[in-house]
Order: sequence, then C-alpha cells, then structure tokens
Amino acid sequence: MTRIVSVVEGHGEVAALPLLLRRMAEWRTPGSYVDVQRPIRVSRDRFLNRQEEFERHIQFAGSKCGDGGWLLVLLDADDGCPAQIGPATLERARGILPNHSISVVFANREFEAWFIGAAESLNGERGFEVTPGDLEINPEIPRDAKGWLGARMGRTGYGETTDQPAFASRMSLQQAVERCPSFQKLCREWDRHFAELP
Repeated sequence: MTRIVSVVEGHGEVAALPLLLRRMAEWRTPGSYVDVQRPIRVSRDRFLNRQEEFERHIQFAGSKCGDGGWLLVLLDADDGCPAQIGPATLERARGILPNHSISVVFANREFEAWFIGAAESLNGERGFEVTPGDLEINPEIPRDAKGWLGARMGRTGYGETTDQPAFASRMSLQQAVERCPSFQKLCREWDRHFAELP
C-alpha cells in the first residue's frame, strides 16, 4: 500500500485529485492499492513565496505521509514555465524532507487544461459541448481554461467544486496524456514512484 498525500491550491482539486489518483492507480499500476489522503489546500502565492508557509505545509504533508508514502505537490503554473518552477520547488521541498518520496507537478496552465486535452471524452457531460475545431487547439495554451470550459457549457457555466470532480472521474486519461505534457509529467512521476517501491 502507498499512502499519497498531496498539496493543492483549489477547492476543486481537493475533491477532484483523489478521484484522479485512484483512477491512475487502476490505469498505471493495476492491482496496486493506494491510500489517497484528503489533499492539503494552500494559497499558491503564499506557499511558493513565503518560506515559513512552504516549510509548514511540506512538514505537515510529510508527517501525514509517513516514511513510505508519496508527497505530491500539484499546482497551476499560471503564467510560469513548469520546466523551471517545478525543479526549483522540488529542490526546496527535498531540502525540508530529504528522506521522503516527493514529486512536484505544475499543470500548464491550469488543472482544467487536462480536461481540454480530454475534451472529446467529456463531450456531452454536464452540458459540455465541443466542436471539431475545439479539439484541434493546444489544450495547455488557453490562459483561462475554466472560462474555456464554461463557454462550452451553456447557461450553467463551469463550477470548479462541482464540475472538476465530475470531469476528473470521467475524462479519458489516455487523451489527456497524449495531448498535455504536464499530465505526462504526472504520469512519469507516478511511474517513477511505483517503480522504486520494493
């Protein structure tokens, strides 16, 4: 059994990420058992820019993980470059918990970009409708992925705390991995962690 403790920034991710990680267990490591803990929600800017906040949350996550667990930091890159801010954040976290298994993934630009990557599989879900042209865009380009989704959901729009968990439970993980490099990063980190288990 692997205990997974994650650090996230949004209310939607608190509900959606555990669903996504349990699906990944079935997809990437069939037969494995994961104990996915409720994510720790942080203010992204304070977490990244205030060292005392960063240390406090990383230490708390580490205490929840235990020695054999996996600590996953999953945040939105927004306008940052995941390839730059990810390694720097990982180095900081490892400086605090050098003996823990830690991964840092920045969704480019937002968690919801992964839904855009898997839009074909979500077509018709919860009022979401896409055109063939919608499926041709680079899913990690739109700055306001939530707005992009909401514009294709009719009068109801996109609700982070309701639609994000629903989409995470229904999206095609294969479509997301094929179209979203930051989701590929999450998959690589998953595979690396489970490959290192005894």
